[in-house]
Amino acid sequence: MSYAHYIREIGRGAEGSRDLTSEDAQQLYAAMLDGGVPDLEMGAIILGLRVKGESLEEMLGFLAAIDERTHKLEIPHGRVRPVALPTYNGSRKEANLTPLLALLLQRFGVPVVVHGLLEGYGRVTTAQIFRELGVMPMASTTQAQIALDEKGLAFLPLSAMCPGIHNLLALRSRMGVRNSAHSLVKLINPCHGDTVLVAPATHPDFIDLMRDILLARGQRGLLLRGTEGEPFANPKRRPRLEFTHDGVVDTLFEAEHESLRALPNLPEAADAVSTAKWIRRVLDKQIPMPKPLANQLACLLYASGYAEDFNQAKAIVAVEATGLLMGGN
Repeated sequence: MSYAHYIREIGRGAEGSRDLTSEDAQQLYAAMLDGGVPDLEMGAIILGLRVKGESLEEMLGFLAAIDERTHKLEIPHGRVRPVALPTYNGSRKEANLTPLLALLLQRFGVPVVVHGLLEGYGRVTTAQIFRELGVMPMASTTQAQIALDEKGLAFLPLSAMCPGIHNLLALRSRMGVRNSAHSLVKLINPCHGDTVLVAPATHPDFIDLMRDILLARGQRGLLLRGTEGEPFANPKRRPRLEFTHDGVVDTLFEAEHESLRALPNLPEAADAVSTAKWIRRVLDKQIPMPKPLANQLACLLYASGYAEDFNQAKAIVAVEATGLLMGGN
């Protein structure tokens, strides 16, 4: 298979390049995922897309190829919609609270699939914090399905869920730059059927594209500016939380812009051990959960169908956190 015609389209720079059709994008990405593209052409494709920027049609084609190669889980019977939490960035400066969000959802009986990387590349990963909390990664989708059915929570490494895109992510260490896969992994539906994708945008400019992707795919999702790229609301200042569903977008919470009146009670350090100890204290109701996390939890109880309407979801979280929620209602 020749890749020259793809490279001619996308490799003429930011001004001269042209977008691929969704069909061509799907065919090209399928070859990339299957390891069929030679190194020279792979480098040219990755850099061409990086300079040009991915279009909506290209991203939809890429995701279609990923869907065909993703080992998906079945939704547990008799429960609400599962929530998918993509964890690919880890934390450098602030504590990674993705495990807290997952465990809070599990406590309410909402099935949770956390998928991501095991290796941290110098950052504190969800996998490292989960390990301190006794939640281990599943070696296969079979194991993950058992954990999801029996415990309502499964941590599935990307290498087991979709090896092809895991290999594309790994090219960053070789090439020195990110590629399309770093955005696409945050939009993977790990389950067959209706799942709530928590979609964290790393950069503000990408929020619009992620929103358009979710809408075009008819995907139920919660879109937000991620905390260092992780899918939890910044505990110091809530980002805008948007719920995509049925072809529409509902802004459930606007972003907070005012200065903090008081610093929230957060882990003393961002390492895995300190973060895990703090999460245990929140789960044991010894210390309050940050208000932005409580707001996000209410959004997900509503989006998953646990609550019949959003006001009910907010009331449920308020009752659960009575006397413990930072910052009042």
